[in-house]
Amino acid sequence: MSSTESAPLRSSFTIRGSTTLITEFFDFSVNNILYQRGIYPMDDFKTVKKYGMNLLVTHDEDIKSYIRKFMKQVHVWLKAGKVSRFVLVIVNKNTGDVVEKWQFNINVNEEDQDASSLNQQHEISPEQIQSQIQAIIRQITSCVTFLPNLEVNEYTFNILVFTDVTTALPQNNEWVDSSDYKLNIEGEECVQLKSLKTNLHTVDTLVSYKTAN
Repeated sequence: MSSTESAPLRSSFTIRGSTTLITEFFDFSVNNILYQRGIYPMDDFKTVKKYGMNLLVTHDEDIKSYIRKFMKQVHVWLKAGKVSRFVLVIVNKNTGDVVEKWQFNINVNEEDQDASSLNQQHEISPEQIQSQIQAIIRQITSCVTFLPNLEVNEYTFNILVFTDVTTALPQNNEWVDSSDYKLNIEGEECVQLKSLKTNLHTVDTLVSYKTAN
């Protein structure tokens, strides 16, 4: 990830454009969550300009490599219409319990798939999309005001992708079937955040967390 501003948002008219935009949104959201929740030290992050905002992204090479490889495969599956959910979970290192869950539910807007029938005046503009993303990123940042405090160095994270049953795992041993992964949080509270809508996809965002005993 470069410290210079990324390419400007493009029209989401095509499936490729919409998929690229959403994958990039996931990337920046993951980085923002890891920073805001203190999963890694503040010194592991740097400021970049994106979506007309100053955002924090990790400069730790191991974490960058992990997220980059993950997003590359997510992009492939998303483009093929196989992804229904993208979930970042925060896990207690000692107990393995999930204490926090950031969920992005993905829906394909079927009525907009036929480009020839799309009414151009109803197309969502890049400026509107940027405004939506700004609102979600700000909400993620403001969530720290009500989420429980997490002790430094006591938590880690995992990323899960929910795909349809026909999806084959890549042959690189970097992915595992996590269908039995325990996502339930005892006594959880859930907060719905704003949605991101392109012409082809809608992403609904929510955070669930473990309340104090």
